[in-house]
Amino acid sequence: MEAAASLVLDAANQTRNMMTLQIENARPEEKGLLISLLKEADLLTEDLPEGLSNFLLAKEGETLVGVAGLEQFEQVGLLRSVAVSPVHQGQGIASRMVEQLLAGADEQELQAVYLITTTADRYFDRYGFTAVDRQQVPEAIQQTRQFSGLCPSSAVVMKRTLKHQTA
Repeated sequence: MEAAASLVLDAANQTRNMMTLQIENARPEEKGLLISLLKEADLLTEDLPEGLSNFLLAKEGETLVGVAGLEQFEQVGLLRSVAVSPVHQGQGIASRMVEQLLAGADEQELQAVYLITTTADRYFDRYGFTAVDRQQVPEAIQQTRQFSGLCPSSAVVMKRTLKHQTA
């Protein structure tokens, strides 16, 4: 009986936490907070875009608990910097941010979204990303600092094709 009550309490706490979670566009003045969370997750911070456009922040009150970004290059995008603080993992925060960014990429009529990962390829399978050969990646993505030098050549490159294909 006590274990069941504990599960109900845990579920109620998670529901309460999700109700106070806000996902909003990052502002340039929040770059320091964003960098701190990315460093905590061992993700790259050297090549973040200046204005942080298309970067989302998940906040619980004033506390930053998650980040995700999508950089656009012509008709393709690069999903990057997806991180959630360790104490907030497992609550669907990353999922909400990734889905919001992919919906935005679709609205922008991008043809495909790519990502580069050393550890999370299985996680991104659930969003329809599949591993691709590095030679098949568009030049616009190949020229990013992430692709060309910051991420190791052993990193997995993944692609998700979107609705808007060229004829």
